Amino acid sequence: MRLILAALMLVLALPAFAVQPDEMLSDPALESRARELSKELRCLVCRNESIDESNAGLARDLRLLVRERLVEGDSDAEVIDFVVDRYGEYVLLKPTLTGANLILWVAGPVLLLAGIGIGIGYQRRNRLSREAPAERLSEDEAARLKAILDDGSA
Repeated sequence: MRLILAALMLVLALPAFAVQPDEMLSDPALESRARELSKELRCLVCRNESIDESNAGLARDLRLLVRERLVEGDSDAEVIDFVVDRYGEYVLLKPTLTGANLILWVAGPVLLLAGIGIGIGYQRRNRLSREAPAERLSEDEAARLKAILDDGSA
């Protein structure tokens, strides 16, 4: 049982091993900022894993780049802008809600609502067509129908 618990703890701690001791900054405040920024940036190799959690070589390079920019005195926003300018918005784990991204964010809910509207309209039309009473034939139409049916049976 202890072995299973130890293995589980090791698996849960794996992301902590991503940042190597030689990457860490000596200033705890800068290191903390670097870790927070690293959690916002996507590993370009590992898909949907932050560079803070990834063991990929490119993630390590990005972590070092973030730390280098912080040491040079960049603000958090400047670091993010630098990385986005270099690698594109795909590098952000939480994309911005501007420009083309806004279309992507809005398109899903709009299409869902349009689909629901079309479905409701179809159901209403279908229900109304089934509920509409059949019109009764006028006396002239009834007589003509009787004459046609009588001719066909003779």
